[in-house]
Amino acid sequence: MQTESEATTGGPMASSSRDREGKYLTFELDGEEYGLEILKVKEIIGIMNITSVPQTPDYVKGVINLRGKVIPVIDLRLKFAMEPLEYSDRTCIIIVDITGASGKKVMVGIVVDSVSEVLNIKGDEIEDTPNFGTRLSTEYIMGMAKVKGGVKILLDIDQVLNAEEFNILDKAA
Repeated sequence: MQTESEATTGGPMASSSRDREGKYLTFELDGEEYGLEILKVKEIIGIMNITSVPQTPDYVKGVINLRGKVIPVIDLRLKFAMEPLEYSDRTCIIIVDITGASGKKVMVGIVVDSVSEVLNIKGDEIEDTPNFGTRLSTEYIMGMAKVKGGVKILLDIDQVLNAEEFNILDKAA
């Protein structure tokens, strides 16, 4: 039997747009709008002091101490190979709860340019990710939401921060 949250949020194996409908936190990166399932979001904080960790990829900015818990922080701009941007008062860290390779939940901070709003996106507003060819991997994109005259890219944050990186993140935390 499916729980209400499973019925409304979908997941990496979502087969229809109805499975993916639900509430999404939208944010901006490099002028584009993205969305994350609200159930994955723990909190949103302003940019704070990030302690760098040696020998990690460029997009792993380091770790923060959030109420006594050490949390790894990823700069999503760098993860998506975008130009780096100087952090401003609009820059935020979204704390998300993701499932690691071992199946355990891990909290990770993702740095975004700015947070926009929470949207309730209906199934008929979500389309499958277009096929960009075999060389471009789009498994981290849950779909494209047509909202307010624009398109928002819905991310599967568990796929964005995939199993290979969890070894890095587990060591950083």
